[in-house]
Amino acid sequence: MTIPTLLLVEDDRLILRTLADELAAAGFRILEADSGESAMTLCSEANRPDLALLDMRLPGISGLDFAQWLKNTLDVPFLFLSAYGDPETVAGAVELGALGYLVKPLDTPQILPSISTALRRAREIQDMKQTGINLGAALKTSRSISMAIGLCMEKFGIGADESFEALRAYCRSNRKKMLDVADQIVKDRQGVDLTPYLPNHPRA
Repeated sequence: MTIPTLLLVEDDRLILRTLADELAAAGFRILEADSGESAMTLCSEANRPDLALLDMRLPGISGLDFAQWLKNTLDVPFLFLSAYGDPETVAGAVELGALGYLVKPLDTPQILPSISTALRRAREIQDMKQTGINLGAALKTSRSISMAIGLCMEKFGIGADESFEALRAYCRSNRKKMLDVADQIVKDRQGVDLTPYLPNHPRA
């Protein structure tokens, strides 16, 4: 089982050190930073945290601005840590997409359920995004192939099944991907010669 990586960004060194030690003892891999700028240097695709715990009031770049950078650059989910629980501050965190808001002082055993819930929610969101990407790719594939089949039906006066089989035979014979060939047919009907693969053709 992969050990989740948490990024802690907190300008109070004592809080940072204590929280890092306690969360490491709870089984997490920890990345520590005392400012948004140092956290930016620390994070990368190769060193991508699963979840970030961010102090809202950081020196230099604010916690909100760093959260926006994390979201846009690495698509990393985050929780906010703050001594301020006023509605306006919380509303800003929610609007940005925070998965939680923990008010300091923090008691590690009490925040572990919030961290576990945020990690689980982050995985669910990622799965939904991936499904969306996969569905989008599938829809594009289906749309392009359907258009190519329709063009073949029109050009050769044959049915959908015969057009699909001709397209598949061409792809196999020429070792090409069906989506690539379909896209080529849609862009330039003359660019692909399916004639030898049509029903009743001597080569078919």
